[in-house]
Amino acid sequence: QVQLVESGGGLVQPGGSLRLSCRASGRTRNTAIGWFRQVPGKEREGVSCLSSSVGYSTQADSVKGRFTISRDNAKNTAYLQMNDLRPEDSAVYYCAAGGLLLATQCVPQEADYWGQGTQVTVSS
Repeated sequence: QVQLVESGGGLVQPGGSLRLSCRASGRTRNTAIGWFRQVPGKEREGVSCLSSSVGYSTQADSVKGRFTISRDNAKNTAYLQMNDLRPEDSAVYYCAAGGLLLATQCVPQEADYWGQGTQVTVSS
């Protein structure tokens, strides 16, 4: 079992930055981590995913060059640094954990565990 707790969401103006954190507990060894987002009426979409060891990450085209995923295994914490935020980035952001396929495909179906979500709102 893996438990995930997100933090760091909030309201930010367009062009601003936020850093989301996802603290994991339980059986976290060799788990891939992913960030997903969802708006009402739409499917949950993959934002960025990262393997357990250095080497493999996946990122949605819409966030390339603006968002960066990272993890600190010593702290069992993953991060999503979001820069140059746009109104269309507004969503509930979820942290997920799973196997290697989560890192390579970054789709919700490959997540085994989910956090509770944190709201990000980009608005002036």
